[in-house]
Amino acid sequence: MEEKEITCIVCPTGCSIHVKRLEDGTLSIEGNQCKRGYDYAETEFIEPKRILATTIRIEMAKVPLVPVRTDEPVPKEKLDEILDFLANIKVKAPVNCGDVLVEHVLGLDANIIATRTLGVDTCDKIACEI
Repeated sequence: MEEKEITCIVCPTGCSIHVKRLEDGTLSIEGNQCKRGYDYAETEFIEPKRILATTIRIEMAKVPLVPVRTDEPVPKEKLDEILDFLANIKVKAPVNCGDVLVEHVLGLDANIIATRTLGVDTCDKIACEI
């Protein structure tokens, strides 16, 4: 029998929820204080998903990295693969907060979106050093 202790993150209560797959394949979920906790524990047990927040390289901006995140939760087991993919991505400024920088990352329903606006760095390198 597969079982797992899950701490709910839906609200500040942080219920400790015990989930167990019974012999007939159904789930036994105990310890949640609300329906949202039940739903969270069920999803976390069957197919855990996360919003991924990271950075990717950007050219022609004042800073070398732009913060990004997925616009939908992605399967937890895909996080490392997505990070490896994004390590090879480079975008060019300007980038606006909310811009889709990568559509359907790794064929998933999630896009990679910018979480900060970065304009083009128009500073002349020689003038900036003075």
